[in-house]
Amino acid sequence: MSARYVALLRAINVGGHVVKMDVLRKHFTKLGFTNVETFIASGNVLFDASGAKAPELEERIAYELEQRLGYAVATFVRTPTELASVVRHQPFPGGVFDPDQHPLYIGFLAGRPKADTITKVVGLRTPVDELHIHGRELYWGCRTRFSDSAVSGAALERALGMPMTLRNVTTVRKLAAKLSS
Repeated sequence: MSARYVALLRAINVGGHVVKMDVLRKHFTKLGFTNVETFIASGNVLFDASGAKAPELEERIAYELEQRLGYAVATFVRTPTELASVVRHQPFPGGVFDPDQHPLYIGFLAGRPKADTITKVVGLRTPVDELHIHGRELYWGCRTRFSDSAVSGAALERALGMPMTLRNVTTVRKLAAKLSS
């Protein structure tokens, strides 16, 4: 029996790593996945797979993409239930941050950070940037443009000590809707 997943890929169509979406779909199909669909050109792939759990899929996809593309592609796989939970989570309660007024990004992580790592990451908060970690996701709200923020994705990855891929909340909501349909 197959299950539906989304793979969120890091380093796709950024930093000179250009991959056409039809090529990415072919790579996933060659891995034996079915119902392969890409969503916007930033490394979001929906697919069906059978007989494997998300961590196994992450390793398999990352290995195969590195072999085929020639560079490491950190891969983060989520189920429909997990992605729906990410969308429902309210990281900044009580009006601390309004995602309808300012950019909100979600960083997908390979694992759950330890308590001291969470403290370090949340310590990067500024008057402009709100940071919150819940499970395997980092929520980053910015009261200005991200380009004007003192915090960067690279700084967050250094503090986390693990790779991460960022998506804006609008993209994540759309992916969750597509994944559950």
